[in-house]
Amino acid sequence: QVQLVESGGGLVQAGGSLRLSCAASGLTFGSYAMGWFRQAPGKEREFVSAITRGGGTTDVADSVRGRITISRDNAKNTVYLEMNSLKPEDTAVYYCAADRATLGVASSRPDAYDYWGQGTQVTVSS
Repeated sequence: QVQLVESGGGLVQAGGSLRLSCAASGLTFGSYAMGWFRQAPGKEREFVSAITRGGGTTDVADSVRGRITISRDNAKNTVYLEMNSLKPEDTAVYYCAADRATLGVASSRPDAYDYWGQGTQVTVSS
């Protein structure tokens, strides 16, 4: 049974930082590209960042470029999302997802992903 468990969300003031983690189990972690998405109330789920199976290539949404870093530790079956200079518009539930992608691929499309976590709330106050 595949499980993706996000942690690290919370309430932070604008300009602050958070580090989200997503621990994976029940799958061969190194065979999956990993992605982070977010969904704010009343809005569609949107792409935040993704990383290839080996971690050599990443993709970041324009809305968060320069403020977010994605990384992974395949030995720990964990993917991270470091978020800095947070803004109130970053407030959302953040989800991690796993995609059994080919090497070198890190998709920004939600429908490319096979497994999803339950999400962690990030709230940025002004």
